[in-house]
Amino acid sequence: MANRPELIAPPEIFYDDTEARKYTSSSRIIDIQAKLSERALELLALPGDGVPRLLLDIGCGSGLSGETLSENGHQWIGLDISQSMLNIALEREVEGDLLLGDMGQGLGLRPGVVDGAISISAVQWLCNADKASHEPRLRLKCLARGARAVFQIYPESVAQRELILGAAMRAGFAGGVVVDYPHSSKSRKEFLVLTCGPPSISSEAPKGKVGDMESCSDDESSGDEENRTVCISDRHRPRKKQKITKKGKGREWVLKKKEQMRRKGCAVPPDTKYTARKRKARF
Repeated sequence: MANRPELIAPPEIFYDDTEARKYTSSSRIIDIQAKLSERALELLALPGDGVPRLLLDIGCGSGLSGETLSENGHQWIGLDISQSMLNIALEREVEGDLLLGDMGQGLGLRPGVVDGAISISAVQWLCNADKASHEPRLRLKCLARGARAVFQIYPESVAQRELILGAAMRAGFAGGVVVDYPHSSKSRKEFLVLTCGPPSISSEAPKGKVGDMESCSDDESSGDEENRTVCISDRHRPRKKQKITKKGKGREWVLKKKEQMRRKGCAVPPDTKYTARKRKARF
């Protein structure tokens, strides 16, 4: 079973120039992205009046999913955290506007700007907290009231799916998870379908597809439905708490740390007889 990319490194590091070009040049990936984007667009349930909509593609990568939006006559804005992916999107001259940013840190768009949002194989990256400042959120304030957001996801476990859906519900969205081909280990696809505010378009719960389908997955790993462990990040082990004696860290520890900082080229005050001396508890 291949490693899930979100467990190897943060997206802006994993999708470097080499990996981004490899991903975009794969005919299999291109076909998968087109199929998933078509299904996401179908689940958006946009009005069939022929009027182009402005859509947001979250985790747009090199613009493969955005091309499907363009082919269906819509305008789109793509957001991605990987500069390498966006560079390839520019080389490919995609029709959408591109933004470099972290979807977990807010979108920076005015409320009510876009008519809907899609995300293909990206939201599960939010379950990894790579920095202390990371606070995974799914509150898309830029959506117009009544608009839908459709996120195709690869949850690592049942509990991770519930974690993502629960965050969306607490943020004020309505909706749920639509599962296509639920009995197929390879063709199974999950879409988080959310509605923002009072519905202004059809809010009937979409039905998942059933039956046979050729394998359509850019995630080689198969999910374990019985694994209910919520994985925040498998890349980093919990830090061991440093044991501190009642006497404190002591002069020897302070001198050792100062020497380490000097070797790194940091400006460190010189050692004196007052170094690490405990101050008296008085004003």
